[in-house]
Amino acid sequence: MGLQDLGIKYKTVKIDGLDIFYREAGDPNNPTILLLHGFPSSSHMFRDLITELSGQYHLIAPDYPGYGYSSAPAVDKFDYSFDNLANVVDKFIDTVGLKKYSLYLMDYGAPIGFRIATKYPERVESLIIQNGNAYDEGIDNNFWEPIKAYWKDRGAVNQGLDNAWWKNVKAAYKKPNMTNDEALRFLLTLGATKWQYTNGVRNVEDISPDTWNHVQPLLDREGNNAIQLQLFYSYGTNPPLYPQWQEYFRKHQPPTLIVWGKNDEIFPEAGAHPYKRDLKNVEFHLLDTGHFALEEDSQSIAEHIHYFLKYKN
Repeated sequence: MGLQDLGIKYKTVKIDGLDIFYREAGDPNNPTILLLHGFPSSSHMFRDLITELSGQYHLIAPDYPGYGYSSAPAVDKFDYSFDNLANVVDKFIDTVGLKKYSLYLMDYGAPIGFRIATKYPERVESLIIQNGNAYDEGIDNNFWEPIKAYWKDRGAVNQGLDNAWWKNVKAAYKKPNMTNDEALRFLLTLGATKWQYTNGVRNVEDISPDTWNHVQPLLDREGNNAIQLQLFYSYGTNPPLYPQWQEYFRKHQPPTLIVWGKNDEIFPEAGAHPYKRDLKNVEFHLLDTGHFALEEDSQSIAEHIHYFLKYKN
């Protein structure tokens, strides 16, 4: 499946003066899948999936500003908010001429994609959701406690580092009292990046170090810490929009495929099930892997997508 057309093109377009890099493959006359990546990755996370599906589908995967090979202006030169990232992706869609598409949403790709879907519901042919959240249940876990504290006060001394996940932050920094800002900087370290790729997987030896060794040098660019911290803070604008996104599900009923790494400690399985409350046409798969499910299960996810788009959409 997909092996008759492996021609991935690596392109860049100008959006509001920024270089937006993207990967494109497949025949534009075939159904389009717009692939929206998560933190801290980029379109790089879709490299294998694009190869798997390029024979049957038209695939486009952009890098957001501050990620991958797209421009990364300083925080005082660009509004790093989820509203603005969605605005850039919206303009990108128009620039590359997409009229109808399925949305593959993962992690940060979910709040970006749901903003676009609610704005242009007539364009969205289906949703493919992989560890991307739209419900309070999906962020009601230990991982999110210090992040929620950060939304309230970025500079306050963090009181929530004694839970199971964040005790690693204290151990790493050997500092009993840290501000919320200091605590979240841990998420930008190599150890945290590698953890995101390896935690919850079936076999760590199946996960290529090319992943974190691609991502980390980009995270370590001058000024990038400030970009990522600003987006951690902006993530707090997403939960208030959950009711609006859920109303979109109920009203427009986009056919939806859920392929979710059930061992993810960031967006756990609890966030996958609520979609079934609001959506009638749902194909639901829990995968025995972690946050970046494509690293271990790219082929099976590609097979689920192909079956879903061919027979269920």
